[in-house]
Amino acid sequence: MSGALSVRGVSKRFGDEPVLDEVSFSIAEGRSLVLLGHSGSGKTTILRLIAGLEKPDGGEIYLRGRRIDPLRARDRNIGVIFQNYALFPGMTVVENIGFGLRIRGVKRAQWVEAALRLLEMVGLTEQREKYPSQLSGGQQQRVAIARALAYQPAMLLFDESFSALDPQTRVGLRREIRGLLQRLRIPALFITHDQEEAMELGDQVAILNQGRVEQIGTPREIYEHPRTEFVATFLGAANVLTGRWVEGQVLLAEGRQLWVDGGEPARAWRAAQPLKVVFRPEDVQLGAADRHGEEREGQLSLGWGEVLEVAFSGASEWLVVGLHGEETADARSVAVGELRQQDRPVRLKVSRTKWEAHTLRLAPGDRVSVGLRAVQLLVD
Repeated sequence: MSGALSVRGVSKRFGDEPVLDEVSFSIAEGRSLVLLGHSGSGKTTILRLIAGLEKPDGGEIYLRGRRIDPLRARDRNIGVIFQNYALFPGMTVVENIGFGLRIRGVKRAQWVEAALRLLEMVGLTEQREKYPSQLSGGQQQRVAIARALAYQPAMLLFDESFSALDPQTRVGLRREIRGLLQRLRIPALFITHDQEEAMELGDQVAILNQGRVEQIGTPREIYEHPRTEFVATFLGAANVLTGRWVEGQVLLAEGRQLWVDGGEPARAWRAAQPLKVVFRPEDVQLGAADRHGEEREGQLSLGWGEVLEVAFSGASEWLVVGLHGEETADARSVAVGELRQQDRPVRLKVSRTKWEAHTLRLAPGDRVSVGLRAVQLLVD
């Protein structure tokens, strides 16, 4: 495993409680990785181990080929931007940015020049003589980043750094920071629980689950090709149906048959192999009720459903559709057996663009045909 940063089999316990279990990943030069997971998944512990604020119980951490886990925090040359920015309230913006250089013995003229250059880079030249209390949250964040860049760190760590900002400021600032990091070619690690933020900031995203990396890849790879049900349901909304693989098709618990190409992995699946059928809300295609049961080009039919909820959110419309199971005449449906859920409809999350909503207007109580544009099969 190589890269600007390389984390190799790192483990950590606090008392008898395991927090990280042999976590490994790397970040390439000039690229960014986002660690995404629930509270308690271990993402902040990883950041603290890289920064030198905690010591690992096992494993190694390398930064540009040098092993850093035995080093003190101040000897690692890593910049950390905390959630609360940690600016000095009694110092001006210029003094805050130049603080790290000043304590390293850099002459005043030099650290002031460096601070002013960085202020111009982050668009805060006119705020140079103000104090942190006179700045907005977004401006304080920019100052914290400029301060971290002042001593030319080998990489940057962002600890939930945008969570305290209002939504509009947060979106704009993270795009600015993403562009800045790309221009400077500095590797960065972001910690967040915000899925949209992870998709926008990371060249790669690592999904953490109970101290382990569940999956790592580009945002598109993880969203479109999740390897586990946890990843599918954690990064974005997803529908999950239960079924079995029988003679080249999926027999669903809801009494439907899906003729799905299982690809190369299907060759190893046994008869009646339990499967999960995963698809995103935007993969669902709703149609008029009279299209029920009709296979349309590029789609898989799920039969019919009833619209239960409709919510308009501007660019899109969100619906909940109750999918009603059907008895199949094929005797192979017995393979589903205990999976049947005839007593209640399965609730599907559906997303439509505003143009799709205009084309076929729907309200609670309407019957619709339900088709799928794409599915992902996961071995149960």
